[in-house]
Amino acid sequence: MEKKISIDRIREASEDIKKAVHRLRLLGEKSLEEFLSNEDYQDIARSRLLIAIEASINICYHIVAKKLRRVPDEYGQCFKILGEEGLISKGLAERLSLMCGFRNRLVHLYWKIDYQLVYKVIHSHLSDLELFVDEINAFIFK
Repeated sequence: MEKKISIDRIREASEDIKKAVHRLRLLGEKSLEEFLSNEDYQDIARSRLLIAIEASINICYHIVAKKLRRVPDEYGQCFKILGEEGLISKGLAERLSLMCGFRNRLVHLYWKIDYQLVYKVIHSHLSDLELFVDEINAFIFK
């Protein structure tokens, strides 16, 4: 028997992602030099990236547990399961899986973060988080 997906939980986490991405896009307007010379910008970027990635993971685990009745071994595998089941596109699943590795570096190696890479993620991968929200919402609210 399929357990019920919490629409409120999905909606709240989706809003967390959208708000974090919005704030990150504002930071992305700074030049690389300005970003790298300002520890507050770096701290905000790290925090907002963690919020967005963690909210994505929360959504992923919730759907995989409730809809598919599975428990992934690791964060990245959760997105791959959604991709394999056709709930999100496989390309997006792969990119989000890789983002989980980036999340682990932000959490566990925070004293050794490459902020040039953080800046690159802000400029190149925020759309993956937005696309995840769009694809999940299309699945949930179909």
